[in-house]
Amino acid sequence: MRLAVPAAASIRDFYAFEQHVKTCRKQRGLDMVPQWYEVPVFYFSNAGCVISQDDAVAAPRGSQALDYELELACVIGKEGRDIPADDRALDYVAGFTIMNDWSARDIQRVEMAVGLGPSKSKDFATSLGPWLTPLEDLRDRYQEGRLHLEMTAAVNGRELSRGNGGNMYWTWPQLIAHASRDATLRPGDVLGSGTVGTGCILELTPEATGGWLKPGDVVELTIERLGTLRNRVVAHP
Repeated sequence: MRLAVPAAASIRDFYAFEQHVKTCRKQRGLDMVPQWYEVPVFYFSNAGCVISQDDAVAAPRGSQALDYELELACVIGKEGRDIPADDRALDYVAGFTIMNDWSARDIQRVEMAVGLGPSKSKDFATSLGPWLTPLEDLRDRYQEGRLHLEMTAAVNGRELSRGNGGNMYWTWPQLIAHASRDATLRPGDVLGSGTVGTGCILELTPEATGGWLKPGDVVELTIERLGTLRNRVVAHP
């Protein structure tokens, strides 16, 4: 069954794939932060800047380092608070979709040096779609809290990224439970998985992929059973 993706009430984007985190930190000469294994951290993104299938996206003003991020996203379908971190959490899920957490890496580098987290480097666009797939249609791929679905990203028809949703370190029940701790989740709230291993240019490096995204590039994120989310990069208006 395919449903329309509802308007996002809020967006919490997690950091749940160890391979992505470890590789990106290693590139900067850093070890893993021990606290990453203690709590599934997230940041709030801008629900007012969600774009859909075939919508255009432009890098924010002044950025020369636009990047895609290949993610799974869960959409909440029922209100809940202090939800348990087990399969009962799935009762609150409307379905899953593809998420592209667009990032301006040059702006992000400056922001992260301050230590508060990303802001304008993520504020300009988040893609969701092309449709919402109910959990019931994915039960055969759900195991130990994870969806075992192949994930790929291609730019202008050239595959750059390939991973699997089953490689998440943190599980979906854990993400839902943490997001709902002392806070009420409501229908339309979106929880992003964070970037799958190899799922962005930053991790693969611009040198290996042909550089950052530029106007005219077509980015296609494909997740098994969830479809292909496609957007074209345009110049800043």
